[in-house]
Amino acid sequence: MAVRKKTTSKTNTHWEREALEKIALSALGEQKIARRWGIFFKSITFLYLFVLLFFAFGATHTKGGSSSHAALIEINGVIGEKDEVNAKDFFESIQRAYDSRGTKGIILKINSPGGSPVQAGMINDEIKRQKKLHPHIPVYAVVEDICASGGYYIAVAADEIFVDKASIVGSIGVLMDGFGFTDTMKKVGVERRLMTAGSNKAMLDPFSPVNSKQQAFVQEMLNQVHQQFIQVVKDGRGNRLKDSPDTFSGLFWNGEAAIKLGLADSFGNYDYVAREIIKVEEVVDFTTYEGFADRFARKFGASLGSSMNESLRTAILNQKLIIK
Repeated sequence: MAVRKKTTSKTNTHWEREALEKIALSALGEQKIARRWGIFFKSITFLYLFVLLFFAFGATHTKGGSSSHAALIEINGVIGEKDEVNAKDFFESIQRAYDSRGTKGIILKINSPGGSPVQAGMINDEIKRQKKLHPHIPVYAVVEDICASGGYYIAVAADEIFVDKASIVGSIGVLMDGFGFTDTMKKVGVERRLMTAGSNKAMLDPFSPVNSKQQAFVQEMLNQVHQQFIQVVKDGRGNRLKDSPDTFSGLFWNGEAAIKLGLADSFGNYDYVAREIIKVEEVVDFTTYEGFADRFARKFGASLGSSMNESLRTAILNQKLIIK
């Protein structure tokens, strides 16, 4: 009996030692794996920050040239203060283009469906201001796929407008859109409780019935903005415009028809304009492009709370003035 007890004790001790060794080795292995993953993630983070900084500081602007060249400025996308095309970036682009000693002409390469009349108007005014300061440097607009609404508002500030035969040009009009939910609320059984100080404070509220007086007021405002748009087009195009009742109706045309109506001057892409019109071989891009950091912040929301509040407000009111 004693021998058996002694053997059992040695066996138990040996088993406990092996178990402790396995636990210790396992813990060391896990620590090594954790360190390796830590190094990996730190390396990835460092690489991400390096790329972020490179694009933020190294790819925001393109450099100009001192030899004779055409200065290219791209107007690509929706026009708005926080959109792809905005007055702030454009002001910087056109100023750098004029500051370059080798600039012989400026090409506005436009591909925009329109957007804010305010931003488009600011860009139009800046082009005309710069043209007065630099009368010896012509400005040409070159349309690619589309130059509608606010995009055309900008284009008419140029000395000439070149298009492709299939380009979309025009849409000279203004709209303000929204939705009404009053009938839906009645069906669902929802009661609207709205309190205001000011009889017109809740104008265009989508949950209230249309007020004919307020509707007439908004329509008059739209008509005024439309007339402003029409005047800008007439000032820019002058006697090149053909007399047509559809020109300012909001319709749009292909490039070939736009030339016949006087909305555009000729066919040509930006290479053609640089080579045959400005008479230079080199084209230098002076567009102020949105940096990688800005794109990342804008798309994924550096200020999530602010974005959510803005989205909610827009979804509820859903009223936005657009040149269309």
